[in-house]
Amino acid sequence: MHEAAVSDAQFAVDLIVETSRDRHPARFEVRRMINLGSATRESVAAVAHQQEVAKDGIHIAFDVPAPRLYPIGTHVLSTGRTVQVHGPDSSGEVEIVLLLADRLYVGVGSDHTDRALERTSIVWSKQACDNVMAPVVWPYDEVAADWDRFVLRSAVDGRPYQDVGTAAFLRPEDMLRIVQERAPGLPRNGLVIFGGTFVSLDKKLGFGRRWEFSLSDPVSGRSISHGYDVVDLFQDIAPDYRVPLHNPVR
Repeated sequence: MHEAAVSDAQFAVDLIVETSRDRHPARFEVRRMINLGSATRESVAAVAHQQEVAKDGIHIAFDVPAPRLYPIGTHVLSTGRTVQVHGPDSSGEVEIVLLLADRLYVGVGSDHTDRALERTSIVWSKQACDNVMAPVVWPYDEVAADWDRFVLRSAVDGRPYQDVGTAAFLRPEDMLRIVQERAPGLPRNGLVIFGGTFVSLDKKLGFGRRWEFSLSDPVSGRSISHGYDVVDLFQDIAPDYRVPLHNPVR
């Protein structure tokens, strides 16, 4: 199943809640989603990723204070195993995911992004592809004491792509506080936040067909992991009959 469904006119996502005592399924209504940019504790830590995307002609609105808030439609939230795209210029990136419901939950995701469109609009580019989260979350209050030792990793086509500690980012409670201060109209229940990303290991945007990502505690061995395949919809159409991605200049 495509694990995200519409229920009672609200978007909902089916997840596994993994606590210190058990694992159980739960359905969460999602009313709003925000993606953060440059959500690091030290501003200098975000510079390398800003330079990384700038190499591809992507420019960040530095006149807006970090972390920057990108409102994203909830319908692109997915826990699926495939992401459908148009063309080869899209890529993922590992991010902390927060889910505010009856309590605050943490997980991990990848806000797959159309990099060609991102040169025109960062918001539109993130809206153009599924934002994938792993189908497992942890209650944050159960892991908060050890949070700064956790590790985020991603890989593309089997090649390590990102490897960064959660201590590089704002803590979940600080992300949530900032979002609520800057967007006071957001719901206090049914809010998903993708917490921003970090530069890749080779400091270049990666492209590929298979993306994998994880959040792990190296001490306890506890982890959440997920992956998805990228499907270019144009591959179904014979080359001579593919419409151009960009309108021709006349």
